[in-house]
Amino acid sequence: SREQPIFSTRAHVFQIDPNTKKNWVPTSKHAVTVSYFYDSTRNVYRIISLDGSKAIINSTITPNMTFTKTSQKFGQWADSRANTVYGLGFSSEHHLSKFADKFQEFKEAARLAKEKS
Repeated sequence: SREQPIFSTRAHVFQIDPNTKKNWVPTSKHAVTVSYFYDSTRNVYRIISLDGSKAIINSTITPNMTFTKTSQKFGQWADSRANTVYGLGFSSEHHLSKFADKFQEFKEAARLAKEKS
């Protein structure tokens, strides 16, 4: 396949409640694999997570996205295309930091790719 996972971690996945825009709704019962994928033909970075065969995250990283650490083990980002906010709960601060670093790295790569095209 043309899309390759370039970094994977495990986290509990949440989405913001579309009605209240405040409360988090868990979309996975337990920690699942969350991966960054790179599509070399389209030069696109995506965050993908499957719970069984169901995609609970399919988020294309754009240069204007921001990943925010909201606690020592929780981070979130808004995806305007999916019209939702995703939240990830990690088992440790280290795992959160690593994911956040990758987000920055691939967001920057997405910005550079956009400038080239």
